[in-house]
Amino acid sequence: MRITRSNERRFRDGSWAARFSTASGAVVMCMAFATAQSAADEPLTLNGHTNRVYGVAFSPDGNRLASASSDKTVRVWDAASGVESLSLKGHTHVVSSVAFSPDGKRLASTSFDKTVRVWDATSGVESLTLRGHSMGVYCVAFSPDGKRLVSASSDQTVRLWDATSGTE
Repeated sequence: MRITRSNERRFRDGSWAARFSTASGAVVMCMAFATAQSAADEPLTLNGHTNRVYGVAFSPDGNRLASASSDKTVRVWDAASGVESLSLKGHTHVVSSVAFSPDGKRLASTSFDKTVRVWDATSGVESLTLRGHSMGVYCVAFSPDGKRLVSASSDQTVRLWDATSGTE
């Protein structure tokens, strides 16, 4: 097992990735097939995706968890109960990663459909679709102040975006 400064763990048991919640200290493991399991006091299995789960992210307050799947959806869950609160549809290919904004009000997702999408994390309404990558987009992160997004793609580029307007 390897722990990095980003609080990510990689497991050799078939898990794809894991993230710590900085607020609660809980760990979520993405299993290879459509399951995310919380490593809090009692295991919690989140069922809903119909295919592999590729990425997870806790909201800044640790109360919600977002998951990215090859079923082309982003799902948002209550991190304590495991109840699904949102299923976000709009990507046309595998969703590879998710990230909450520092204030927890927005959620960004990336996809092999070459886009980054920004969603309202409460209502699920899509506010931006960022286009510019020529191949699948693998990861996204908000800047600490929430004003910018950065995305990385298999087209060998990293792009910086204005998180409000969507301009590069």
